[in-house]
Amino acid sequence: MPTNLTPDEMKAFVKAHFQEFVNERKAGVIRQNMTPDFCDHDGPGGALTGIDGDERMMLGMYEAMPGLHVSIEDMIAEGDKVMCRNVWRWTDRASGKRMQFRGFVLWRFEGEKIAERWATVTPPSEDASAA
Repeated sequence: MPTNLTPDEMKAFVKAHFQEFVNERKAGVIRQNMTPDFCDHDGPGGALTGIDGDERMMLGMYEAMPGLHVSIEDMIAEGDKVMCRNVWRWTDRASGKRMQFRGFVLWRFEGEKIAERWATVTPPSEDASAA
């Protein structure tokens, strides 16, 4: 099923999803924002997963990464897809240092929801902007 959202509407949807799902720690929002057969091609450990797997992953990240926050640096939309360049930041529990990883996420929409996700991320490193 194709999406009926415009590129600007898809970008606004993804921005709101990141805000709620990551920054506001509302893991359950994934059940509203994704299609019932949502497929994450790059889930935990690089494995294929769905809504349940992504929700468990985020619950674990909330616990392991105090202050977790994602910022969208760039966003491009075309057809039924949105591509984001992100920076994820948090405080390391052991050292107290600010940490980060960067990533690219591609979202595909069906109707008014997200149907698929692909992602790639850099290894975590110390956040140079926190110095």
